[in-house]
Amino acid sequence: MLKLKKKYLAMLNPYHVYFITNKNKTVLYVGVTNDIQRRLSQHYFDSEHTKKSFAGRYNCYYLIYFESFDTPKEAIDREKEIKKWRREKKDKLISSFNPNWDFLNDQVF
Repeated sequence: MLKLKKKYLAMLNPYHVYFITNKNKTVLYVGVTNDIQRRLSQHYFDSEHTKKSFAGRYNCYYLIYFESFDTPKEAIDREKEIKKWRREKKDKLISSFNPNWDFLNDQVF
C-alpha cells in the first residue's frame, strides 16, 4: 500500500520520465513530459489516426512506468540516461516499479 501511495504522490511533481508500450508489451518507448495525461492522449491519437511517430507506428500508448522530477533538466537527464540502456536493464527498472507490468493509464487520469 505504501508503494502505491508513493506512486500517486510522485505524480504531483511537474516533470515525468515515462515508459509506454504496446498491447503485447513487446515495444518500449521512453519519453519526458510536464503533462502526462495530455501526452498519453497524444500517443493514443497518433496510434489510432496519424501514425507519424515511433509510438504511433507501434501502437504504444499503455503507460507502464513513470518517475517524477522537480525540474525539466533532471527529467531530461534521466531520460537520456535510460535511453542508453539495453532492453534488459529497462525491463528490470519497470518490474521494480510495476512487477506485473499493469497498464497505469487509468491511474493518472
